[in-house]
Amino acid sequence: MLCCGIRFSHGCGPSVPASLIKAVGPPVLVPSEVTSKDEFKKLLKDAEEVRVVRKDETAKVKVRTSKGLYTYKTTGEEADALVKGLKAAIVEF
Repeated sequence: MLCCGIRFSHGCGPSVPASLIKAVGPPVLVPSEVTSKDEFKKLLKDAEEVRVVRKDETAKVKVRTSKGLYTYKTTGEEADALVKGLKAAIVEF
């Protein structure tokens, strides 16, 4: 038997015809952490969405591009300066 891409050879899994099982979608990409401010600024130019997650005095800026998800850890003031004037949608957390 085949269910969601898993083959149950012992027969205890649910019986779903293989024709009904569809692809789930593209594989999930793991975010990449960028440590260089200059490299992160280059990524911001291609951003589709920018998320700023603030915690105490630090901030994590997450950038979604067509190639993947990138993160950059910084201070709150530097995060404000980075996202200021961007064309992409900015979401604050």
